[in-house]
Amino acid sequence: MTLVRFPLPCVKRGFGKDPTVSGKALGAAGFCFSGQMALRAAAVRPDQIAAAASFHSGGLYPNAPASPHTLLPRVKARLHFGHGIEDRSMPQEAIEKLDRALAAWGGQYESEIYQAHHGWTAPDNPAYHEPQAERAYKKLIDLLNSTLKRNY
Repeated sequence: MTLVRFPLPCVKRGFGKDPTVSGKALGAAGFCFSGQMALRAAAVRPDQIAAAASFHSGGLYPNAPASPHTLLPRVKARLHFGHGIEDRSMPQEAIEKLDRALAAWGGQYESEIYQAHHGWTAPDNPAYHEPQAERAYKKLIDLLNSTLKRNY
């Protein structure tokens, strides 16, 4: 499996002409602010995005009409949300609201709290937490493997 980065406009246009993409199912992963983009991509292309993951992403459940969680009814993808502890961009109350929205949505998802602070997956970030980062990357690879049914 090749992991390829695409800007969101590419998701809106489709992937058919990109030679690095094969098959019908795609996965999306976002870290920090791009976690919202992974969820939005799954809503924009529900027949193409089969898996989406979001790690230490903020703003997934703000009190706003354009909140990413409002797009859940359009999502068909299997989702994974990995939240940090004491994350001001995604406080515990917002995590609980997102979890309730996910349960009401009824799709396949996992939402869990990692014992690390915002930015724990980036080795160049002071919050980097190697054991929790390895756990997050394993979750991501397992999600993509099990959903996209491809081998590396």
